[in-house]
Amino acid sequence: MLTNQQTVRTALLEALPLALAIAAYGLSYGVLATQAHWSLWSTILMSLLVFSGSVQLVIVAMFISGAALPSMLITAVLLNLRNLLYGAALADNLAPASRKYRWLLAFGVSDESFVLGNIRYQKYGADPLYFGVVAGTFYSAWVVASYIGAYLGDLIDPVRWGLDLAFPITFVALLIPALTQKPIIATAITALGMASLLHHMMPNSEFNLILTGIIAPLVGLYIARRSHHG
Repeated sequence: MLTNQQTVRTALLEALPLALAIAAYGLSYGVLATQAHWSLWSTILMSLLVFSGSVQLVIVAMFISGAALPSMLITAVLLNLRNLLYGAALADNLAPASRKYRWLLAFGVSDESFVLGNIRYQKYGADPLYFGVVAGTFYSAWVVASYIGAYLGDLIDPVRWGLDLAFPITFVALLIPALTQKPIIATAITALGMASLLHHMMPNSEFNLILTGIIAPLVGLYIARRSHHG
């Protein structure tokens, strides 16, 4: 059994590589928001309140294309529906925490924290402290990087520096070791198949990301629940 101090240290060390990739992604968001003529503080406020890279980047792209506010809000809600599925899958992992603390942890649920939290749960059982440190690290990296990207603005070219690739490459590297569990394998295969099919049917449509982000986790959750009760 690890002490709290050891758990915090382990969580920080395991979160750091992905936090750096998240920071690179956050820089890209900050730069793009500035190019869309968002103010510094509106850019940062969105990171503080939303904390979702995919949602924020899609919203910026929709804003640039002239989309209406209701469309952007609906898109944000649909994209974040997968976090409800993540939360359901993480329920046992976070169960030992108090109700107030679970509300706080729920805000930190994301693709990245879910993967690390799930791997930890499979190895050592429920550990809300570990998940909280991981989520807090990712949140801090995202907000700080968003500020830096927005502050520097046009001084950074995300594509030239490869910042747009840092997150997906690191996330895939993190995901590969977890592909020993049936629910995660099912989610990954479903996401890959749906993304390929939808891109062929609707090239460059933001709805590809929305549909894939909703259906793929649903498949994984179904497999997990069936395995648990079977």
